[in-house]
Amino acid sequence: MSKYFNFFPKTLYTLDSKNVDSVNNIVSRFNFENKFKENTAVSYEYDIKDGDTPEIIAAKFYGDSERHWIVLLFNNIVDPLFDWPMPYNTLVKFMDEKYKEYSGAQLGSNWAKSQIHSYYKIEKRTLLSTNTITISKFKIDANTYDGLTISTNTPPITLPDSQLLKIEIYKETQSYYDYEMELNESKRSIKLLKPEFVPNVEQEFRRVIA
Repeated sequence: MSKYFNFFPKTLYTLDSKNVDSVNNIVSRFNFENKFKENTAVSYEYDIKDGDTPEIIAAKFYGDSERHWIVLLFNNIVDPLFDWPMPYNTLVKFMDEKYKEYSGAQLGSNWAKSQIHSYYKIEKRTLLSTNTITISKFKIDANTYDGLTISTNTPPITLPDSQLLKIEIYKETQSYYDYEMELNESKRSIKLLKPEFVPNVEQEFRRVIA
């Protein structure tokens, strides 16, 4: 669909009492119902690659870069600048700027590598009879982290069904740098509407937004 906002209804807008203009009413809203987005029959998973933009993906899968709005709305992406994964070099520059007020003479990204953002308790449970391992990760505060004792050699406990369970306790930290990297990576997995449903969506869009 070309010129996305051209389909929006018109409204009158004025900066003063003398000049009135007719503009597209961009506060109009169109969205996908959750049950539709969660229907695996109409969508599939896609991992955003470095260099991908909503326009590139729309052109590749829907044949028209102007259909980028479908990619964004289908994934509840409001701000493509910050809700879209950044390429590595862009992310590093983002950290340089974001943390520069704390970093002093060093780059913000270097400061981010040396400073702790989060503290975690790691609990590893091993059912010895089947060697089934379950790992749980809990976010804790700095004081709890300092007082937490790593435990790897405690004897296993006997469960009511006579099976032996070994519990090991670890702890770890996450730097601001790794936090930003992990957050950025979490944005790569999106859902794409299957191309065959695009014409129906465009038709419904015109009906609702007009």
